[in-house]
Amino acid sequence: MAGKDNQMSRLNKNKDNSKTSKTTKPNAKKKKGKGKRIAWALFFTAVIAIFCALAGYLFILISGEKLLEQNQDKLTAYGTSKVYDRNGTLMGELSLQKSDPVKYEDIPEKLIQAFIATEDKRFMEHNGVDMWSIGRAAVKDIMARSMVEGGSTITQQLAKNIFLTRDKTFFRKATEMSIALALERQHSKQEIIEMYLNRINFGGPYYGIKAASERYFGKSDLKELDLWEMATLAAMPKGPSRYNPLKNPDLSKERRAVVLTLMEQQGYITAEEAAEAKKVDYAYTPPERQQKYTAFIDYVMEEAEEKWGLTEDDVNIGGYQIYTTMDVNAQTAMEEEFNNPANFEESPDDVQVEGSMVIINQETGGIVAMVGGREYTRGGFSRATDSRRQPGSALKPIVSYAPALESGKFTKDSRLSNKKQCFGSNYCPNNLHGYSETIGMPEAIQRSENIPAVWLLNEIGVKTGFDFAQSLGIKMSEGDANLSLALGGMDTGTNTFEMAQAFSAFANGGEFKEAFAIKQIKDNKGKVVHENKGSKGKRVMSETTASQMTDMMRRVVEDGTGKNARISRPVAGKTGTTQSGYKGVSSNRDVWFVGYTPELTAAVWMGYDNPDRQHLLKRSSSISASLWGKVMEKAVQGYEAKNFPNVQPVQPPVEEPALSAVNGLTGSYNGETQTVSLSWNPVQGNVQYRIYRKETSESEYTRILDSLGGTSIEDMSAMEGLTYDYYVTAFDPSTGDESEPSNILQIVAVSEELPPEDLEPDPGDTQEPPPVDNGENGEGNEMPGNENGNGNGNGNGNGNGNGSGEPGNGHGNGNGNGNGNGNGTTPPDNGNGAGNGQDGQNPGDGTDGSGDGTSTGDGGTGGTDTDTGNIPTVPGTIVDPSDPANTSDQSQDSP
Repeated sequence: MAGKDNQMSRLNKNKDNSKTSKTTKPNAKKKKGKGKRIAWALFFTAVIAIFCALAGYLFILISGEKLLEQNQDKLTAYGTSKVYDRNGTLMGELSLQKSDPVKYEDIPEKLIQAFIATEDKRFMEHNGVDMWSIGRAAVKDIMARSMVEGGSTITQQLAKNIFLTRDKTFFRKATEMSIALALERQHSKQEIIEMYLNRINFGGPYYGIKAASERYFGKSDLKELDLWEMATLAAMPKGPSRYNPLKNPDLSKERRAVVLTLMEQQGYITAEEAAEAKKVDYAYTPPERQQKYTAFIDYVMEEAEEKWGLTEDDVNIGGYQIYTTMDVNAQTAMEEEFNNPANFEESPDDVQVEGSMVIINQETGGIVAMVGGREYTRGGFSRATDSRRQPGSALKPIVSYAPALESGKFTKDSRLSNKKQCFGSNYCPNNLHGYSETIGMPEAIQRSENIPAVWLLNEIGVKTGFDFAQSLGIKMSEGDANLSLALGGMDTGTNTFEMAQAFSAFANGGEFKEAFAIKQIKDNKGKVVHENKGSKGKRVMSETTASQMTDMMRRVVEDGTGKNARISRPVAGKTGTTQSGYKGVSSNRDVWFVGYTPELTAAVWMGYDNPDRQHLLKRSSSISASLWGKVMEKAVQGYEAKNFPNVQPVQPPVEEPALSAVNGLTGSYNGETQTVSLSWNPVQGNVQYRIYRKETSESEYTRILDSLGGTSIEDMSAMEGLTYDYYVTAFDPSTGDESEPSNILQIVAVSEELPPEDLEPDPGDTQEPPPVDNGENGEGNEMPGNENGNGNGNGNGNGNGNGSGEPGNGHGNGNGNGNGNGNGTTPPDNGNGAGNGQDGQNPGDGTDGSGDGTSTGDGGTGGTDTDTGNIPTVPGTIVDPSDPANTSDQSQDSP
C-alpha cells in the first residue's frame, strides 16, 4: 500500500505539474530567453577581462624591461636629503653610511635563510611576483578598506627601492611588479638576494648588510655573526627604526624571536637553536662618533615616517629638503653643556650618569632643541623620547594641583591638609619637612610636600588627575590610576619630551599644542609635499588656572627647591626626585627639573640607564635645575624678553554691602528752650543723615530733617507735654542708598519734676497699703529695704504702683505718669509675690527689697521699675532697650 500511495502521489504530482506547465509555458520561454542574454553578457565580459589582463600583462612585461633599463643607476638613490633649522639655514645633510658590497658567497647561508623566512618564504619558487601573497594581501586590503598589506616579495622590495614614491596606489604597485618581473628575467635568485642585502636600509643612515653588521655588532665579516645576530638583522627591514637594537632593544628582541620562530617552522634551524638564540640580550655599545644635532635629526626622521608616511630610506636618499623648528643657538648650547662632565655627578666606575633635555616653543609647539644622551649617536637610544622614567614630584602640578584648581573646588589660597595620615588602609606617604594641621597650596608646592599632593588627589578623585595628565600628552596605563600617582609613581614612567610638552600648556595660558619638528618638506624637484603650520591647540585648562600655577611655581625657583634654575628671565618650574627603592639607601634614581620662561619650556632628566645599589645619584634635583639654568640662559637670548601674563581669578560679583545702620541714638528735652537735643554715632563713608519723628498719637513717622552732615541736631518744633519717637538713618547721596533705621528713642517733652515735697499729695497715697500677699493673688505695697544692695526689677504700667514686700538688701525708685493698672511680682529672697494697685493721677514711688528678685508690672505706658540691661538714661527720655549700642555697666530706673 505504501508503494501504491507513493506511486499515486507521484502521479498526482505529475498531473499537477502538467497543469502548471500548460498554464505557464509562455513565461517559461521568457525566462529562458532572459537567462541566455545574461549568459552571453557574462561571456563577453569574461573575454574582455581576459583580453585586458593579457594586454596589461604585456604592458607590464614591456614597461618593466624598459623601466629597469632606464633606471639601473637609480639602484643607488636620488641623493642625500638636507635638513634646515627654523631660520632656513642648512643644518647638514643626512649622510649615508655605506660599506663595500658583499658577494653572495661571502654571506652566510643562515643569514640568507633568515631573510627569506621572514620576508619571502616562497622566494625560490616564484618569478618575482607571488600571486598567493598578493591574493592574501588583497583580502586584507578589502577588509581594511585601504592599502594596508603589501604582499611584496624580496624582488618587489628591491624594485621598490628604485622608485622613491611611497604612495600605495595601483599604478605604483603595477610598476613595482613590472620591474620585479624584469629583474627575475635578467638576474638569478642569488644575484637578486645579493643586491637586496646590499641595498636595504638598516636604520638611520646605515645601508647594506655589512654596514649594519659593523654598526650593531662591530663585525665586518658576516661569517662571524651568531644566529641571534643574524635574526636581529633580519628583523629590521619591517621597521628599521622601530626594531633598531640600539634604539629599542626590547622591541628588537621581540621581533628577533618572531624571525627565529619562522626559521624553525620552515626547517632552517632546530627548536633548541631557536630557543637559545631568543634568550640573548643585546649589550653591544658602538664606538663613539662625534656628530652634531643627532638626536634632533633622528626625531625628524621618526616624525617624517609617523606623520607624513616617509620611510627612513625615503628621507635618507630621497633628495628632500626638510625645514625644521630647531634653533641652532639653543641646540648648540645644549650639546655644549651635555659635553661638559662638570654638569654631571661623577660615577664610581666607567658607567656614566646619563641625561636628556628637550626645549619647546610653547606658542607654536615647535621643538627648539633636543639631546638624547651624553654620547648619543645616529639611530641610537634617545632618552628624550624612548626612555620611561618615574618623574617624582615633577608630576604633582599635572595630576594634583592644576586639576584641583580647574575643578573649581580649590584656589591657590586654599588650605590643604598636611598632617601625618594614611589614605585607605595601607598608603601612608611621608613629608620631608615635617607636618602641620594645614598648609597653603603655594607653600606646599614650594617645599614639595607629599601629603598635601596626595590629599588633594584624593579629594578631587584619582580619575580626575589621571585624565588631566593624559590631556597634557602624558602616556598613562591603567596601573597608574592610584594615589601614588600624586608623587610621580607610574608603572610606565615618562620622559623629557612628554614633560616639556605637558608644562608648555602652563606656559601657554592653558592651551596645549602638540610638539612637532618638521615645518615643511620639499621633494627633489623643490615641490612642497608636506607642510605643518602648527596645531591650533586645544584648551586643557583655564587661563586663570595656568596663571595661578605659574605664580606658585615661580616660588619654587625664587625661594624653593628649584633655586638653581634661576636665570635672567622669569622662570617657573618644578623639581622631581625618585628615591632609590632600596631600604636604608637615601640616594636617588632620577632627578628632574621641568620649567619655563615666558618664551620657552624645557625639561631635564638625569640618572643611570640601569640603576642599582652602586649606580645611584647622591645629589638631588638641584643638579638638574642647575643644568637647566645653564642651557636656558643661552637659549633664550635669541628670543625677545617677555613677562608672564598676570591673570587674576574671576571673582563672582560681590554685592555692595548695605549702609550700616546708625547706632547710639540718644537725646534729651530742655524745658527752658523747649528743644529736643539728639546725637548719634557716625557711620563710615561719605554719608548724610535723615531724622524721622512720630508723635504718639500719629500712626506714621515723618522725615523732619534731610541731608544732615553732622551727628547731632536740635528739634525746636517739639511741643511741651507731648511724647515723641525718633529714629535716624544714614543716606549715600552718590548711590541713593539709605540704611536701616537706628534705635528708636522716645522723649517726653516735659520739664523736670519738682521735688516730692512740693507736689500736692495724691489721694491714692493716703490710703492704707493693702496687706502683703506672699502667695497667688495678694494685693499690697512693697516695703522699703533698710540698706542699699543689688536689686533687679521690671515693670510697666499706667499710673503709680506701690507695693510692700519683705525687706532685703536693695533699693529702687520708680516714678511714672498716666492712667491704668500696674501688676507686679516681688520675689523676696527668691520668693514670689503679686500685687495690684491703682492710682493713675500722680507720680508715686516704690522700693524693691529683694536681694535677687524682680518686680514687674504691665498694662500701660507710664512709670516703670526695671533693669534695662545696663542701659544709661537721662531725665526726659525713654530709651529703646532693644538697641545693643545702649549698654553700660550701670543700671538705672527711668522716671
